[in-house]
Amino acid sequence: MKTQVLNLDNKASGEIELNDSIYGLEPRPDLIQRVVVWQLAKRRSGTHKVLTRGEVDRSKHKLGNQKGGGGARHGQRSAPLFVGGAKAMGPVPHSHEFDLPKKVRALGLKHALSAKAKAGAIVVLDEAKASEPKTGALAKKLAALGAVKALVVDGEFDANFALSARNIADIALLPTAGLNVYDIVKSDKLVLTTAAVKAIEERLA
Repeated sequence: MKTQVLNLDNKASGEIELNDSIYGLEPRPDLIQRVVVWQLAKRRSGTHKVLTRGEVDRSKHKLGNQKGGGGARHGQRSAPLFVGGAKAMGPVPHSHEFDLPKKVRALGLKHALSAKAKAGAIVVLDEAKASEPKTGALAKKLAALGAVKALVVDGEFDANFALSARNIADIALLPTAGLNVYDIVKSDKLVLTTAAVKAIEERLA
């Protein structure tokens, strides 16, 4: 499918053909959800931990006689039964990561891009360059493009553009190599440069 290419002044700069096998699919929320869950599981630190019975600093001596005490038979004060004791079967450090086939990951990315295309939430720029590092000026230009909460994707960012964009709320810059489903989904607009479109096609076609 064809879409219009704009420049930062919101003026037409030609047209570009978007590959239907990447941007023209019928979006499948289940695939997108699978990839997002996989991404979020990978980034979990998994360092949550509680003290076990062997680590609680309490007396390890038997509380009383086995028989004749008139109550239950107890061993250590560190048992989970007592206040200040250990937690039974509590969390220990471990990885939350799991495997997801490469084909599913690639398909999830295609469906996330197709979802944005279907919603009319993709803006294609001829290039993401700024003549000087001016945050206010760039914010106005992006707002005119409808990119208030947006993800801007380019192969290699211009230094002035990167400096101008870094203090704009809800604007994220991402190199093409780091394009992922989660960042696409959480942004309202996806701003792609023509170089990014070409790189995505080479990666996914």
